[in-house]
Amino acid sequence: MHLWPTSANILLALSSALVIHAYPSAYSQARAPTNSGLARRATTCNGHAELCDRSYGNVTFVGAHDSYAVGVNNLAVNQDHDITTQLNDGIRMLQMQAHLQDGNIRLCHTSCGLYDGGLLADYLKTVKTWLDANPNEVLSLLIVNSDNRAAAEYDTVFKSVGLDAVSFAPETPTLPASGWPTLGSMIDSGKRLVTFLDNAADPSIPYLLDEFTNIWETAFNVIDPNFDCVVNRTKGDPSTQMYLINHFLDKLVFNQPVPDIDNANQTNSATGLGSLGTHVQTCTTDHFRPPNFLLVDFYEYGGGSVFQVAADVNGVPYTPATPIARPITSSTGSTSSSTASGNSASPIGSVHSRGHLLACLIVIAGMAFGPYLLL
Repeated sequence: MHLWPTSANILLALSSALVIHAYPSAYSQARAPTNSGLARRATTCNGHAELCDRSYGNVTFVGAHDSYAVGVNNLAVNQDHDITTQLNDGIRMLQMQAHLQDGNIRLCHTSCGLYDGGLLADYLKTVKTWLDANPNEVLSLLIVNSDNRAAAEYDTVFKSVGLDAVSFAPETPTLPASGWPTLGSMIDSGKRLVTFLDNAADPSIPYLLDEFTNIWETAFNVIDPNFDCVVNRTKGDPSTQMYLINHFLDKLVFNQPVPDIDNANQTNSATGLGSLGTHVQTCTTDHFRPPNFLLVDFYEYGGGSVFQVAADVNGVPYTPATPIARPITSSTGSTSSSTASGNSASPIGSVHSRGHLLACLIVIAGMAFGPYLLL
């Protein structure tokens, strides 16, 4: 593990702090065009009045990696709490992996035989219920279209639950980071759900946006806590696109990456080696602007530190009205399952510790699907 000298760390922190400090004012000076005929009514946007006049492309949001993969004592899960709890605690991007199973789109982890998080339709009903109850929030969905299904198939599901009616559809399918409307205008228009497909987007369905022409990503399945900020996947110009950092640490067991939950508190923390805060600082320095999306596992580890990092970047205080959920470490404790959010999850097995499941899950899944299956 390579550790930088103290002087380099100091220079990195100082330079990053200068960029982040300037970030909010830069946002307010570079607002995207909005409908001038619509008087702004929203006075609080995503929890803060200061964000109403910020462009969507100039705000940093915390996202839940594999948000549907909820449970305990299971190496195929990436979150402890259901999506309603995630959203109530401050998650503003829900990432998911979609597969076709028996003629229906389901949310499964690599394979529906490994972890079945239920129907996409049921998941989206929960999202719609939450949006209806929280009219001053802008939310993003990121769908990994694992089986390359046509956008029209997703359109059918979105329409069945009414989410098409609240979805933002830009005039052009690709927008630079500086070209997005403000959060306030999106809330006022009622179009406050932004959905990205990682492939098979279709301009004829304008509210299902192509991810990689609008967003670039850093590497995933990272096992080195020295997270880098190198452009890993894109189909556009990284200098003008929004960008997402994959900040979830894995460890290899039998050559398979699994979530490193033992280090989740540090991974999600605001400072120190391998922390989200340090990753954001590094990327801000490297790209002269902070990331737009911070994708994390087990978001509640760190006691809210992931939200503190985003608040610091956005130049707003982090003062939750109620404490966020606590980590769930045992099946005998108080749990929030994906079933409670409307999903019918069918994870493999249940034992008294994550480590106990290791041999069964990793060996069988490794033989069936090959390396790097647990994305």
